[in-house]
Amino acid sequence: MVAEIFSTLKKNKIFNPEASSSVEDRKIILGETTNIIQLNRIKYQWAYELYKTMSFSNFWIPEEINMIQDKKDYNTILSEKEKWSFELVLSFLIALDSYQVNMLKEFARYFTSPELILAITAQEFQEGLHSYSYQYILESIADPVKTKEVYEMWREDNTLFERNKVIAEIYDNFIESPNLENFLKAIVANYILEGIYFYSGFAFFYSLGRMGKMRATVQQIKYINRDELTHVSLFRNIILTVLEELKKEVNVEKVKDWIYENFKFAVDKEVNWGKYIIGNHINGLT
Repeated sequence: MVAEIFSTLKKNKIFNPEASSSVEDRKIILGETTNIIQLNRIKYQWAYELYKTMSFSNFWIPEEINMIQDKKDYNTILSEKEKWSFELVLSFLIALDSYQVNMLKEFARYFTSPELILAITAQEFQEGLHSYSYQYILESIADPVKTKEVYEMWREDNTLFERNKVIAEIYDNFIESPNLENFLKAIVANYILEGIYFYSGFAFFYSLGRMGKMRATVQQIKYINRDELTHVSLFRNIILTVLEELKKEVNVEKVKDWIYENFKFAVDKEVNWGKYIIGNHINGLT
């Protein structure tokens, strides 16, 4: 991206008594942190408010949604093409939320703001809840053999396999080489995942719902979608704040150019994916 930002990042210690507790010394990364969650003074109010929204206002339980009618729809109303798309989309969403559960804790090891750590922890819980919701949907409508097939679709479907690799490779690059450039790429990849890659999937489910099909699944997706909006907001603020805080260390305009290029790449990938999973074989959706 730019030569100035290859500096290696160090993970936070669990307890760092030599660090400052001053709120003025807090940063998203490269700041001072004792790693004690001290909340009597808050620097990033947006992170604190999003933590409370994710933890308390948006709480939901998948089992509260009755899936009996969806089982009937899946077995008697959905066409074979609709079933194929339903299963493939669900398999992709399973992968995306799996990445988030594992990657958010990696980000948290480098963030140096306690209120942000809380927000990331709340998001990680929600991503786990989404993974549980997908399993609940599957076990409610399909037998164990079909459930296993859906989980393993990435092994059999090359298009899905390539989709799964896009974000995973960026995340793995940061884990393997935790420098500032790879960090910036990873937080932008997170934003692309949350803000773009979920939405062909959501659109497919919402289309089924408009046709009176799989409405309980649609309700699960609505709750997941609501959660994702807070995640998008969280990482939007993270990206903008990091660029502001590091404007002396990095060439912000070059970083922005890289962001625009990767959004274009992401949109192209999403369009191709939408054509593949939806094509012209879903009534009411082209």
